[in-house]
Amino acid sequence: MKALPEHDLKIATATAATENPSRLINRLCKHWGHKFPVQHDEHKGEIQLPIGNCQLQVAEGGLQVVVEAAEAEQLQKLQQIVADHLERMATGEALSVTWQ
Repeated sequence: MKALPEHDLKIATATAATENPSRLINRLCKHWGHKFPVQHDEHKGEIQLPIGNCQLQVAEGGLQVVVEAAEAEQLQKLQQIVADHLERMATGEALSVTWQ
C-alpha cells in the first residue's frame, strides 16, 4: 500500500475498556492476516487494509485503537469495520468502542 503524506490523512482514535487487550490484538491481527499485511506482537499491532490503516496498542485499562484513511468517508467506514470486528473478537466480554 502506498504511504500517504501525514497531513493528508484523516485520523480517529478510540479506547476500548478490556481486561485482555493483548488477546484482542492477537485475534484481530490473525483474523485479518490472511487477507491484509499485518504486523503484531503482544503489545501492539498494525493492519493495512485497502481503505486505510489500523493501529492497536495495549493501553492502561484497555486497548487503544487508531485508524487513518485518506478521505473522511473511508475513515468512517474503517471505524465501523474495526469496531464491529473488535466486538466480535471479544467473545465473552462486553466491549464498546467509542471513537473520538
